Amino acid sequence: MPLRPSLFVFGHDLRLGDHAGLAEAGRHGAVVPALVVDPRRLSVLGRNPRRAAYYSEAVQSLARDLEARGTRLICRRGSIAATVLGLAREAGARAVTWSAGYGATAQREGRALQSALEEAGLRATIVHDAPAVAPEDTAAARTTGGGRGYRSLAAYVSAWADQPREPLTARVRFAASDLASHALPSPADWNGAGAGTGTPSEAQARVALDAYLANAVLSYRSARNLPADERTSHLSAALSFGIISARTVLRALDERARDPFLLTEERSSLETFRRSLARRDFFLQLAWFFEETPDAVLQPRMRAFGFARTHPFLDAWREGRTGFPLVDAGMRELRARGWMHPRARQVAASFLCFDLGVDWRIGRDVWDAELVEDDPALASGNWQWIAGVGADLAQFPRIYNPRKQARSFDPSGTYVRRWIPELANVPDANLFDGDAAEQRQLALPLYAAAPYARPVLDHETTARAFLARYQAFARAATR
Repeated sequence: MPLRPSLFVFGHDLRLGDHAGLAEAGRHGAVVPALVVDPRRLSVLGRNPRRAAYYSEAVQSLARDLEARGTRLICRRGSIAATVLGLAREAGARAVTWSAGYGATAQREGRALQSALEEAGLRATIVHDAPAVAPEDTAAARTTGGGRGYRSLAAYVSAWADQPREPLTARVRFAASDLASHALPSPADWNGAGAGTGTPSEAQARVALDAYLANAVLSYRSARNLPADERTSHLSAALSFGIISARTVLRALDERARDPFLLTEERSSLETFRRSLARRDFFLQLAWFFEETPDAVLQPRMRAFGFARTHPFLDAWREGRTGFPLVDAGMRELRARGWMHPRARQVAASFLCFDLGVDWRIGRDVWDAELVEDDPALASGNWQWIAGVGADLAQFPRIYNPRKQARSFDPSGTYVRRWIPELANVPDANLFDGDAAEQRQLALPLYAAAPYARPVLDHETTARAFLARYQAFARAATR
């Protein structure tokens, strides 16, 4: 009697190499690769056409890679639990495996699917694949906390650094299958919407990684702070959809660090990049162990703090016309590219939370509608960190002065001029002085129709007012 196959259901892990979920599925038999497209997921993707296009292109690439391995990606459309159970029965599978999701919705769906499969007598296995180190591995290293996750980034990174995170090299045997398959996701699912995002694929992601590690990564430490510098990895979308694994990135990074001719500053850049990957894992484990945190504030003492849900200048922030060039350039880059430089992200997020006093969840959702990357756990973790209500244990919120940040990290205005053409002819000396910039623009006929916005508020005044309110709240919370 032939062995029964194993069903693997792809999610945000759209590749074949270094794949923890596929390796586990292969332990239970020849693997039938499947993709379930449920209506809710299609609807969510439709809110972000650029992301939807990226996802559909990545799925198409995965399907081609599977065909090259002699099998097909079986696509079914419908609710996840019922569709996976039905497909498992059709395939005659004895085991079903999939990779863990870290958003609250993905975790709930995973538990529901596991229960449905186990009630039907099937083996159901959820595997950690997105992080380089599984949450349970770092939690097990804790001497306190009963195996729970870390809330402190420093303590987490220390435990993370000691864990093995080798790429997986097991070769998976795929099953030949004549199961019926629905159409793969395509732009037609969203009325053809979606800007082209290239051709995201496992091979393309690896080529991009190798090219980055060859040279540009050696400047990462400075590039992550200079908005005009493009020498950051730009791997966020590929990692979020699992087109490349974090383990693969780390292994390649470790190999690059073995170069005996690296300068001290270059080694520091490699270590800074490694820490950014550890920080990514930190937020994934935080979401895994503290599932309520996507919308609930992680710090209990800050849950009653009064962030606003709206503001007269919220639309100005969203559209990049606050009159603060670095904030506006970042928001315009986001809308144009579906990506924003890390330093610009920090400054734009700080402006929303502290200058406007608007709830971090509003900002997270605004960015979610534009970013190609699709990582709810990272989005919530990073926004809570910036807002000073999450895993950041600083005594006071880190309020960025947008003009000082611009002078420090974009002193010649290269970045802001790239995204704010209204400022093209403003002298460097006046670029970040709102009044001087405005006066210069008014003197130029070029700007008569579309002058750059005046600052919508006084940063010093609003920042002091917010900090005073924050301190009063913190004092009252400790009584």
